[in-house]
Amino acid sequence: MKNLVVLGSTGSIGTQTLDVVRANPDLFHVSVLVANRSDELLEQQINEFQPEVAVLSDKEAAQHLKNRYSGKTKIYGGREAVIEAAVYPEADTVVTSLMGFAGLEPTMAALEAHKDIALANKETLVVAGELVMAKAKEMGCAILPVDSEHCALFQCLQGNDRKAVEKLILTASGGPFRGKKAHELTNVTKADVLAHPTWNMGQKITVDSASLVNKGLEVIEARWLYDVSYDQIQVVVHPQSIVHSMVQYVDGTVMAQLGCTDMRLPIQYALTYPERVESKFPRVDFAKLAHLTFQEPDMETFRGLKLAFEAGRTGGTLPCIMNGANEVAVEAFLKGQAGFLQIYELIEAAMEAGKVEYKPSLEQLLEADKWARQFTREKLAKL
Repeated sequence: MKNLVVLGSTGSIGTQTLDVVRANPDLFHVSVLVANRSDELLEQQINEFQPEVAVLSDKEAAQHLKNRYSGKTKIYGGREAVIEAAVYPEADTVVTSLMGFAGLEPTMAALEAHKDIALANKETLVVAGELVMAKAKEMGCAILPVDSEHCALFQCLQGNDRKAVEKLILTASGGPFRGKKAHELTNVTKADVLAHPTWNMGQKITVDSASLVNKGLEVIEARWLYDVSYDQIQVVVHPQSIVHSMVQYVDGTVMAQLGCTDMRLPIQYALTYPERVESKFPRVDFAKLAHLTFQEPDMETFRGLKLAFEAGRTGGTLPCIMNGANEVAVEAFLKGQAGFLQIYELIEAAMEAGKVEYKPSLEQLLEADKWARQFTREKLAKL
């Protein structure tokens, strides 16, 4: 029985993680559930999974839950309680599915406490990849990727010499605007952006998918997870989302991982690795696949990918600045305060204005994130 902490239990990845637990009650016990402010859904999860501890980072929401809950689970609120949850003594694995930069500090705390990480929060490696991977190595902790693309790469690398890797090939669906040019995206609406053709995800990651910022974040994540150079990372657009990613070796062999568009598959693999456990999740029916296609991404129209490669190659605090600006810009877009294409403008402005610190400490990264958010909010006020 593996004891889990689920950070972000009410979000898309968190709820699907609980689907995996629900399907494998003999393998997993949920020790701790952590959410932001969705107290009603968290209460339902508490009643079903009976964790020892539950946390809401929003103190007001936590108090609402405390006022009406009378069970055995201990309820806490606030940012400090989230950090404490990540180091829960009886837990073996921490599923990090908090959204954005907020996942960094709990992940670092969990590693310090010798917890294995099932990583769904790509921003943790985007903003602090060098620090996080060094800490994991120091503590002897595993970082098992939950993203479908990185889980695919992880599987394609099994049993092979890492020195024989020539290229990692990340696939991207292309989002709802595949094939369109910038002038066609000037007036797209929130509903247009959130209409992802193949994946059902949370709003923020769906916007990032449409802008290709999400794929750019995955590029930076891949650099740190697999210790490769940016020249060894390629992105191809694959609209069917059946091939989740590929590894090309020095002899020309390409290994690919294929599957349905169901995040429960990589979640279960991350939680049961190195074992494979039977599931009743959907299977690919190859007899019904009409075709699989691949093409180059349009990085001039969808500049999020191009900006991420630039930030990654520069290194230091620049990926952190890029991520902070993007998080503020996407929030503004979702609130109707910025246009879709202005997301790129805001990211680029922050990257150009920000001071890059190399070999940054955690404190410097926190400061860079704070600066990027403030800078971007000031830019937004002038739009």
